[in-house]
Amino acid sequence: MSPQQFRGTGVALITPFREGRIDYAALEKIIDYQIAGGIDYLVCLGTSGEAITLSSKECLDVLAFTIKQVDGRIPVVAGYFGSNYTEKLVNSTKKFNFEGVSAIMSSSPAYNKPTQEGIYRHYMELAKVSPLPIIIYNVPSRTASNVLPDTVIRLAEASDKFIAVKEASGDLNQVMYLIKHRPKDFLVLSGDDPLTLPTLACGGDGVISVIGNVFPTEFSDMVQAALDDDWDTARRLHYDLLDVHPWLYVEGNPVGIKAAMEIMGFCTKEVRIPLVSLSDAPYQKLKEAIDKVASIQGV
Repeated sequence: MSPQQFRGTGVALITPFREGRIDYAALEKIIDYQIAGGIDYLVCLGTSGEAITLSSKECLDVLAFTIKQVDGRIPVVAGYFGSNYTEKLVNSTKKFNFEGVSAIMSSSPAYNKPTQEGIYRHYMELAKVSPLPIIIYNVPSRTASNVLPDTVIRLAEASDKFIAVKEASGDLNQVMYLIKHRPKDFLVLSGDDPLTLPTLACGGDGVISVIGNVFPTEFSDMVQAALDDDWDTARRLHYDLLDVHPWLYVEGNPVGIKAAMEIMGFCTKEVRIPLVSLSDAPYQKLKEAIDKVASIQGV
């Protein structure tokens, strides 16, 4: 399977709720909206999908539903969070049914703050048992451990299972180092929506996006324009969306994107405790920013 199918725009799909339960009717509409919007692939059960507040059965059910609804139209990536206990992750991987999944995305271990050598060994143990390509997910704001570029490159050179990194450190110097020194065909994907255009300008390959949930056409068009060297179009779309980004994260992700999807009429803004729904003042600011984009784009 070519890594190139993960070039472009992936969207970190939300998991909609209604009165505490997964809202599958809303999820169906959201999946179809993403595909109609021209995105390249979906990431199910990532950070935006609130996988860590779903039961094991709910995770399996959401993934199965997503695969069925997508019906082969675009690739599906399964968010596969890096357990703090490597052996547990390895054992669960051996038992997991990956039918219908094109790749997995796994974050580095959280809380126990391993060294770079520990992170390397963790991912290599996963590579030994994974039947699918692996996207490394570097999100130090959540894991408290930055997967440094040299570690990512070392992993990519050690195993062809590693096909990409979702780089969410927020550090463009780190992104540029990765792009310069990565092995051939290894993808560098933005994990920070506002930094996607700069990442592409530096030679990156795409994004796994949050804002794509609400603006799949606009954001994927921006990414494709940049990949096609149409920088005037890319910049215009980037700046059209720029004022939305801060309000998606002011009280954390996926709190903001859930509120945005409610504003767009797809689902409720409901999240599960310990998260709480976006409060009124930022909700209104988010709505104003979305309405402005909608008026510009004719959404």
